[in-house]
Amino acid sequence: MDPLAQLVGRLGHTFREPRLLEEALTHRSYHNERKARAPRHNERLEFLGDAILGAAVTALLYETLPDVREGELTRRRAELVCEAGLHAVADELNLGEALLLGKGEEKSGGRTKPRLLASGVEALVGAVHQDAG
Repeated sequence: MDPLAQLVGRLGHTFREPRLLEEALTHRSYHNERKARAPRHNERLEFLGDAILGAAVTALLYETLPDVREGELTRRRAELVCEAGLHAVADELNLGEALLLGKGEEKSGGRTKPRLLASGVEALVGAVHQDAG
């Protein structure tokens, strides 16, 4: 089965605007090599997704841990919204197989790089938010 179709199935969200999903999966290296095919890369969606994840996890911790002090909430949020945690989510989604990477990034193992995969998860969050609200 197509890696993109598998990813959409695992996400549980069908995009009304498929260009958002494609943008979320487009690494800068792919964009630089194929601007006509990929006019945008995922860094803006990554920026948005990072903020959304931070806010969502903050709200969840605030609501579920009413007696925990601010410093402890901050520490817990940092544990959840970090490269290792997002990399684990990327692995569950098998995100690496669906990414659009340039030749150099492909050769250097970009599909398994924790930072690249964590950024991809943030971009996906941003894309889903933009698509679904």
